[in-house]
Amino acid sequence: MLDKLAGQFEAASAGYAETHAIKRDSDWFLLKLQEEMGELTQAWNRLTGRGRTKGRSKEELSRDLADETADLLGHVLLFARRNQIDLAAAIERKWLFTPDAH
Repeated sequence: MLDKLAGQFEAASAGYAETHAIKRDSDWFLLKLQEEMGELTQAWNRLTGRGRTKGRSKEELSRDLADETADLLGHVLLFARRNQIDLAAAIERKWLFTPDAH
C-alpha cells in the first residue's frame, strides 16, 4: 500500500517539477518536508485562533489543514522513497503493526 501511494506521489511530484523546472536533488526532499511542516503549522495556528485567518471561513481553514496534512504525507513518502527507506518495516518496528497491504 505504501509503495503504491509513494509511486503515485512520485508521479505527481515529478510532473510538477518538470513543468516548473524544479531540480529535485537530495536536499530538496528534506527541505520540502520542512516547508510543508511550516505550512501545516500555519494552517493549525489559523484554525485554532493563534494566527490571522485572512478572512477565511472555519470550513476553509479546516480544508487548509487537511490539504497541508496531505502535502506533508506526500513529502514524507517522497523523502522515504528517495532515501530507500522501507516505511512498512519501520512502522512494524516502531508502531508494532503491519501496514495493510491492500
